[in-house]
Amino acid sequence: MNRTALALAGLAVLHVGPAATWLPAVRRLLPGLAGVGTADHVALTFDDGPDPQSTPRFLDELERLGCRGTFFVLGEMLERHPELGLRIVARGHEIAVHGWGHDNALITRPGRMAAEMSRAAELVTAVTGVGPTWYRPPYGVLSAEILIAARGLGLRPVLWTAWGRDWTRSASPASVLDTMTPGLRGGATLLLHDSDCTSAPGSWRSGLGALPELVDRCRSAGLRIGPLRDHGVLPCRPAPREVYETTAV
Repeated sequence: MNRTALALAGLAVLHVGPAATWLPAVRRLLPGLAGVGTADHVALTFDDGPDPQSTPRFLDELERLGCRGTFFVLGEMLERHPELGLRIVARGHEIAVHGWGHDNALITRPGRMAAEMSRAAELVTAVTGVGPTWYRPPYGVLSAEILIAARGLGLRPVLWTAWGRDWTRSASPASVLDTMTPGLRGGATLLLHDSDCTSAPGSWRSGLGALPELVDRCRSAGLRIGPLRDHGVLPCRPAPREVYETTAV
């Protein structure tokens, strides 16, 4: 293999290497990136909105429960429904960046993800008057480009420690709770979806239906539940194995 080919191979590895953090075993070594927080708190996060059909229902249910969360919005959805971005912030929730569209960083042309991340962050600020703090890549797939761009924009990448698989056609409130239960511990960052724009139609109902019991289980265990801003996310160092979900992602 000549030097040019070796250099290209090296660049490819550098680009795709961060995507390994999608795996729980890798995230376990990087708790700050996974979203491991303080032992008495659980972070509640939602992806893929805002969606006029479903996001208002999540906001109403969270209001009823007296609970706040962090909403990772897609720029293309926020551009269509800016009033929902304002409503998220007005209800006391945190708004964060999930990209512009729901594209996989590993199969997107160089430069596009960084540009769209910047565009989405600027839109969040313009719509809500609040600069975002957090970034979560679509599919949880990171790349070297994303990490560099996030740093330049002052966004902190954060993934999750447990999810409910609430995007599938077969999901139900019971299945969401069953899937999340092994990772429902202090310090966890939970992932749900407040929109089905990239999921099975109507799948958001499973996450919404699970919310009351999910919040009740946390509170019954003496855990606070709320947005990432209250989570005290830890620096990147090994964390206890039990914080993470036991199923592969």
